[in-house]
Amino acid sequence: MRPAEIAQLLARNADAVAKHLLPNGKREGHEWRCGSVSGEAGKSLGVRLHGDKAGIWSDFSTGESGDLLDLWREVKFLSMPEAMAEAASWLGVNPEGKKPQFARQQKVYKKPTTKPVDALPGSQAWKYLTQERKLSEATLKAFRVGQTPKSVLFPCYNPTGELVMTKWRHIAGKKFGVTEADMRPALFGWQAIPPDARFVAITEGEIDAMSLFEYQIPALSVPFGGGSGAKHDWIEHEFDNLERFDVIYIAMDTDDVGRQAAAEIIDRLGRHRCRVIELPHKDGNDCLQAGLSLAQMQELLSKAKTLDPSELRNAAEYVDGVIAAFNPNQAEIGFATPWSKCTTLYFRPGELTILAGVNGHGKSEGVGHITLHAIAHGIRACVASMEFKPQRWLQRLVRQASCVDKPADAYVAKIMQWLGYGLWVFDVSTTAKCQRMLEVFAYARQRYGINLFIIDNLSKLDIDPDDYNKQRDFVDKLTDFAKDHDVHIILVAHLRKGNNDEQPGGKFDVLGGGAITNLADTVLIWWRNRKKEEKLKQPNLDDIEVAQIQKEPDALCLCEKQRNGEDEPRIALWFHKASHQFLSAPGVAPRKYVHYSTAEQPNNDLAGIDAEVF
Repeated sequence: MRPAEIAQLLARNADAVAKHLLPNGKREGHEWRCGSVSGEAGKSLGVRLHGDKAGIWSDFSTGESGDLLDLWREVKFLSMPEAMAEAASWLGVNPEGKKPQFARQQKVYKKPTTKPVDALPGSQAWKYLTQERKLSEATLKAFRVGQTPKSVLFPCYNPTGELVMTKWRHIAGKKFGVTEADMRPALFGWQAIPPDARFVAITEGEIDAMSLFEYQIPALSVPFGGGSGAKHDWIEHEFDNLERFDVIYIAMDTDDVGRQAAAEIIDRLGRHRCRVIELPHKDGNDCLQAGLSLAQMQELLSKAKTLDPSELRNAAEYVDGVIAAFNPNQAEIGFATPWSKCTTLYFRPGELTILAGVNGHGKSEGVGHITLHAIAHGIRACVASMEFKPQRWLQRLVRQASCVDKPADAYVAKIMQWLGYGLWVFDVSTTAKCQRMLEVFAYARQRYGINLFIIDNLSKLDIDPDDYNKQRDFVDKLTDFAKDHDVHIILVAHLRKGNNDEQPGGKFDVLGGGAITNLADTVLIWWRNRKKEEKLKQPNLDDIEVAQIQKEPDALCLCEKQRNGEDEPRIALWFHKASHQFLSAPGVAPRKYVHYSTAEQPNNDLAGIDAEVF
């Protein structure tokens, strides 16, 4: 919950809150009166109890004012996060109540071993920041800037004061980096955030954050600059810390990578509270050096707006996409299938794929193989598999990652650690509510940067199989979600009953209304070749006959629709029993996604295969 939401709940109980915080006061008309925030008897401080201004208080002797959450913090001498937690507890509200909890293998980060030495007046770092960058002595001390003989050191503390990351920047030139490997990505500037701050600005660089501080704007800096993707892994670790702010001002650089970063940060932290500051110069420090006044910066802050609606785009922004459209094999966006022979089928951001098949035809295994391949290429995935408990679904994924039917425990642990960096699970092994699923997906996208969502399957949602309108509404919401958050969604569905064991079905055989496939960007049909399996069970087959039958594929993945592709390929696949992978040709080695050692897998039945490793 944001501070404003807690303050609003307190305002509904303004009378009780005022009595709780200021028990020595007394009621006078529509206000609760006392001497000051210390609570003594008097009339200088008044708390409005009813009407549109309920919860607003003012101390006429000091000029202090605010809402009831501010009053709670002042009376009890608490920081904003402490006041939020205590007030929520008093209200009987758990601000964490609806927050999804994801159980996964967390990466172990190292703490900095070298503590920054404060920059001394007259040093090279001091002169660089005060003379060239125009920062004041007070700002350098507030941010605890450090130094080496050739560099400035920027210490990144968490809100409780623990040092979690340290960066350096050469005084001469533009080289910069982290002082040590494997430190937790963190925002720079928590040490300078006032305890009562209800808003904050996020900048692209440490010096820019300190520059906004010169304009009396609490500011933090991202650790790895502009751009997108892994550069914003810091959001996962800072997500809870940023919940204390009602408004987050985005003040990234005004170049392309800055705008790209701003769009992703706003999407993940929430459009409802993010505002973009339109700076007249490239960044905050350029504004400071150009002599922009405090009044001018405050005016820019007051004019900050939400990001333009995603539907409103300038044509020039599509240049990369148009070039990619003319060169699909050179610059395709998204990720490909696990089968290198298929070069025309892609899973693109902003799209929905329907993968349908008959019960028992292996569509869930196929989706698992596709998911594993995506994770190996840096995609972060969240799987909602309601037909299986997470342990069973993950067991199959571990088998596919190891190429081993029964990997040793140590090998399983290693694979699970690897999966923990790129896979999250929506843990509902029963019927799932559609709205709750979308809420969890939105949280997963915002906090963890998930860019692939798998729903297995449509029949396990709280939608009646005959309610075509509700099915259409849900699929419509999925397509909107994919576009709004620039992610890919794979929805597994069933085919209507028929003789699909004999021949593959088509998109018109997908169970449900036609709107399901009409709304989807891509439709894939998964079919298992049971005829081949029956042929191989025939007695007295000789080697030549077996070899001939084995040439037939075990499964087909048929693309019935690819709205944004140049082709609708038909992919023949061969099933590898030990790994549960689908291979592009008979006799091809399965792909091992995680290395193992002899100790981790002493009895590996595929030890002699030289498999491709990611």
